[in-house]
Amino acid sequence: MSAPMLGQLLFGFFEDYLKCQKGLRPASIKSYRDTMKLFLQFVMEDTGQKLTRLPIGSLTFERVLSFLRGLEERRKNHIRTRNQRLAALRTFFEYAARRFPETLQEAARVAAIPTKKAPPPEMRFLDRDEIELLFRSMPLGGTAALRDRALLLFLYNTGARVQEVAELRVENLELGNALRVHLHGKGDKWRVCPLWQETGKLLQQLLESSSLSNTQNPVFASRQGRPLTRFGIYKIVRRHVQKLPPVHHETGCRRSISPHVFRHTTAVHLLESGVEPNVIRGWLGHVSLDTTNRYAEITFRMKQKALETCQPPSFNSSPVSPRKSIWREDAELLKWLKSL
Repeated sequence: MSAPMLGQLLFGFFEDYLKCQKGLRPASIKSYRDTMKLFLQFVMEDTGQKLTRLPIGSLTFERVLSFLRGLEERRKNHIRTRNQRLAALRTFFEYAARRFPETLQEAARVAAIPTKKAPPPEMRFLDRDEIELLFRSMPLGGTAALRDRALLLFLYNTGARVQEVAELRVENLELGNALRVHLHGKGDKWRVCPLWQETGKLLQQLLESSSLSNTQNPVFASRQGRPLTRFGIYKIVRRHVQKLPPVHHETGCRRSISPHVFRHTTAVHLLESGVEPNVIRGWLGHVSLDTTNRYAEITFRMKQKALETCQPPSFNSSPVSPRKSIWREDAELLKWLKSL
């Protein structure tokens, strides 16, 4: 494959296959973009060739292995990140094999690279008293204060993903008799979540204070009126949760509270309130009930640990102390990739 054909292959992979055929969301396409940028830069350094002169033969199984090894050893990426990059490269090589049969052998070898086992990420969530402390400590005056309070309450109410909140528009809200929101989630799927009266009230006040009459306007915007980005939402959350203890009062572990922690908190609190897991699955937009059942395992484990802290009466002659609680051109091609 000549250099122009490599560029054509990349263009077709992103513009036709990922966007049109698979219908991936912008956030997913950016993940593929980041993987391909890193991999192509690695191949350029390894071969000493410019990107516009890379032959198809330089995209080999051995270089994929070296690239993945470098992610862990040099970049210190987590195994989950390594697995995510591998999945993206498998998709690209599979697409290349469809277009150019001579690459089929390399694609088959890349497809056979095993995914490394990684423990599931720690499931962090906030206790109910921490949620109450958080909202009591938030300021009440000013437009930014209203936006931030509405944002955090919306996260807790809906368990929405941060990207879903960043893309939320006025037209997605129903603030009449039936308070609810339409969320656009993974897999280009929509779901409807009910809203509390307090959430609806804050959202209505936010829309009125910002004069958001255009239905395409973002619900949560910056001072300049632009939609909050994922990173902007992260910054707002982290600024306000600084008022919470950095160390969990029961586990003694330090923790980092991100917007996704609110999603976990919503799921755990719904389960603790007796809501059926299948309802929570639809509430959070999980594809599989297995994902939702992870929260059920957490709450059962918490109950088991709580049981251990409350010992049955001792029938031995010697008293037993109660146990303590323990739970809880190169430039042009790279520029185009970056613009995706």
